[in-house]
Amino acid sequence: MPLRHKSAQKRARQTPKKTEYNKHFKAKIKSALKNVTTSKKKEDAEKELKKAVTVLDRAAVKGIIHRNNAANKKSKLTKAVNKMK
Repeated sequence: MPLRHKSAQKRARQTPKKTEYNKHFKAKIKSALKNVTTSKKKEDAEKELKKAVTVLDRAAVKGIIHRNNAANKKSKLTKAVNKMK
């Protein structure tokens, strides 16, 4: 079914680009979280936590994830790092 409205045609052009960008950013988030949780030493985990917080904040500002979701993830990561010895 052809798209007859200009706005529908524009959305059809924009959606794949946005979807690709969001996938890329969500993959960045997942890898940042994994880097924190898989760190062996507390010092390394703290460095990775700082990077992960930056990535999460940026994703929240850009609307890729909700700000409360970012806050929850940061809180859980911080608790995990603080429990490390």
